[in-house]
Amino acid sequence: MKRRTLMAGLAGAAASWTLPARAADEDFGGKELIAAAEKEGAITYYTANFAEVEQEVIKAFNKRFPKIKVAMVRAPGGQLITRIKTEAAAGKLAADVINHSDRGLMLELVDLFQDYAPPNAVDYRPDAMVSPKLWPGATLGWCIAYNTQLVKNAPKTWMDLTKPEYKGKQIGQVVGPSGGTTWTRVMFERQVLGDDYWKKQAELGIALYPSGAPTSDALVRGEISIAPLLYNIIYTKIVEGAPAEAIFAPEGVPIVPYSDGIPKTSRSPNAAKLFMNWRLSREGQKFQIEKLGNITSMKDPPALPKGWDPKVIKVWVPKFDEFEKLRDAWLDEWNKTYGYRQ
Repeated sequence: MKRRTLMAGLAGAAASWTLPARAADEDFGGKELIAAAEKEGAITYYTANFAEVEQEVIKAFNKRFPKIKVAMVRAPGGQLITRIKTEAAAGKLAADVINHSDRGLMLELVDLFQDYAPPNAVDYRPDAMVSPKLWPGATLGWCIAYNTQLVKNAPKTWMDLTKPEYKGKQIGQVVGPSGGTTWTRVMFERQVLGDDYWKKQAELGIALYPSGAPTSDALVRGEISIAPLLYNIIYTKIVEGAPAEAIFAPEGVPIVPYSDGIPKTSRSPNAAKLFMNWRLSREGQKFQIEKLGNITSMKDPPALPKGWDPKVIKVWVPKFDEFEKLRDAWLDEWNKTYGYRQ
């Protein structure tokens, strides 16, 4: 995603957001933890997420806790894992908090993390976690986006994306092997929508893209009319006034829970806990839902995205053991069905 576009969307969205009345200190770990965190005064934060998005999270955290400086280190997912392994092997892991979208990769490193649970631990879905040490500070979710200038009969369900009326590369989507987020969507399609869903859709002539950013750009430019997209990607463009809209389908919203943790070697463990506690609090989750286009792994969401009817729309979380076990074989089949060569 282009930096200027993303920043414009986030700035516009965040302009109207202000802190609610001061929450009880216990929501974030209590007065003693806050005092100890402020004495430490800083953390180093490793993330594989967009730097611009995480900067907005840091700014919101600092509105609540201005005495904690957050130094962010951003790298793509695989590179970040390599860096963590290399630093840990040398006894020089500098991170106080690590944020990553791939639960499997983080689980492989679980011995590096200390025991930790936020004050509101019971509020989180157990199926969104792979270890009691790792928590879904961020959660992304899949929606169906469409160009409002081109689509007069907008899709209302996932199954609508197999309708013959959308034939001829009107539908675009990110290729299955793009990463864990897209594999989540692919797994949902197979398990929830049926064994023949890919075949029915592929017959329409789907335009394939390497990632979400060029897919959303193509949608806004009118090169495609409809696309499954992570909501946070299209959300910023909708906020900017692009000719786009998004719906959450009744068959389910596949979600991608991140895995965030605090290394045992953290030099600022109290400040790290405070940052994690805030992000996992209702305040932190509400900010991410309303201003960043995230979903949440909380059982009772503090806010809902536009158009989300909780009586109709439910999240879908992949079973982690199947997520790992089925990936290679099913992606091979997906590639053949859509005629995609890596």
